Amino acid sequence: MSFGETPLTLVGNLTDDPELKFTEGGAALAKFTIAVTPRSFDRTSNQWKDGTTAFYRCAAWRTLAEHIADSLKKGSRVVASGRMRQHDWTTDQGEKRSMLAVEVDDIGASIRFTTVTINAKPAQKSGPAGDDPWASKSSGTAGGAQDGDEPPF
Repeated sequence: MSFGETPLTLVGNLTDDPELKFTEGGAALAKFTIAVTPRSFDRTSNQWKDGTTAFYRCAAWRTLAEHIADSLKKGSRVVASGRMRQHDWTTDQGEKRSMLAVEVDDIGASIRFTTVTINAKPAQKSGPAGDDPWASKSSGTAGGAQDGDEPPF
């Protein structure tokens, strides 16, 4: 993690199945959204109350992306750690757009309310440093593949 980045941990549920894509360079990219709903105990009513749900757009790269697509599905309760990133791009119509998203560094199933079975896979070596899709500067796109109204991941 670089100096000045905003680290965070999210505990919530996937709102849909992860979407797995590949950049023109072959790097795997998983896109998904995590819904986080805070709960607090109301001593007056003696009940738990849900707060306002926040939805976090997330992206994960390479082997992690493939593991997410293979392992998680809509409704999966997860614990994800990563960092908040701002993404700027220009649509095909020349409009400037911006959004905040979480670049996930690690994620796992939450076992607070369920059990899981771990299936270990052999470690894979990551590709050369030069295949970083965030490094692309062309038209504000990541890896050059996106629709004009889509964020760059």
